[in-house]
Amino acid sequence: MVKLADIRVLTHIAAEDKLWFEVSNISMDSASVIDQDQTREGEGTVTNRIYAALAGMTCLLTAVGAHADQPVHWQMGMQEAATPIMHEIRWFEQYTLWFIVPVTLFVLALLIIVALKFRAAKNPVPSKTSHNTAIEVVWTLAPVLILLFLAFPSFNLLNAQLTQPENPDLTLKATATQWLWNYEYKAAEGAEPLAFDSYLLKEQDRAAAGKEDKARYPRLLAVDNEMVVPVGKTVRLLVTAAPTDVIHAFAMPAFGVKIDAVPGRLNETWFKPEKEGLYYGQCSELCGKDHAFMPIAIRVVSEQQYNAWHAAAASDLNGANRALMASVDGAPRTVDVAANETN
Repeated sequence: MVKLADIRVLTHIAAEDKLWFEVSNISMDSASVIDQDQTREGEGTVTNRIYAALAGMTCLLTAVGAHADQPVHWQMGMQEAATPIMHEIRWFEQYTLWFIVPVTLFVLALLIIVALKFRAAKNPVPSKTSHNTAIEVVWTLAPVLILLFLAFPSFNLLNAQLTQPENPDLTLKATATQWLWNYEYKAAEGAEPLAFDSYLLKEQDRAAAGKEDKARYPRLLAVDNEMVVPVGKTVRLLVTAAPTDVIHAFAMPAFGVKIDAVPGRLNETWFKPEKEGLYYGQCSELCGKDHAFMPIAIRVVSEQQYNAWHAAAASDLNGANRALMASVDGAPRTVDVAANETN
């Protein structure tokens, strides 16, 4: 477990230092009528199958859209946003589609037109035109304009992501190690900081942890100890990896957070959860044989629940977790796999 050490304003930290803050026609005779009826029957069968397939695809897409806040098979789109930054990311993704789709269709149309109109059989003597000034101006200016329309909102989004809040309500650090996460909460001066490890919850440990419900605590995503943060509060997150470890990445899709955890470097990000719930992410940087078994779980609770948990966790983490689970999981709810939000 990486412990808190000296407070230093650093971007790069030597590997040996301890880490912490900043930084068809048919004639109408009897035989032909029979053939025609059979043909129509066959065509009808094919048509019905096509309609059925289209209807099935429509239902699938509709279902996917209705469950876009959780990872499901054949999911289209992102998870439901749970922070202001993720709302901006989802808007920017939809905004870019207004450029990507027309450009893609335009290029596809050009490929088809060129392949048909200028094939050897139809155009045996090819043109020897070397250039066309008007076309060259268009294909130079059009991409520039498109990129400008994409660049400005992109820069605004990057600015919002990378500008750290001046007075965060909570500061904590996530340290990655093969293959677990360690979370440390910044304590008041003179107080002992709260720190604990977070491992993938093994199947044989579900009963002991009180996490038998696989809808609420899904396989390969549930952990033994979640990071707990209060709803509506700005959280400053410092991310690093153990000095002798490898590169990892802290990713929480519903929060719009993805940041590398690098040994000897302290990276910084922030988030402000808008809704209570249990949110899941994963290490998203290949880090060894158990990379797939390094989940991240963040439980967002009310400020009162957070304060009670934090006070109790300092002396009894397991007891604090069980008390928090009883107060949160005891209420009837619809639970999603990724966002696990209270409805």
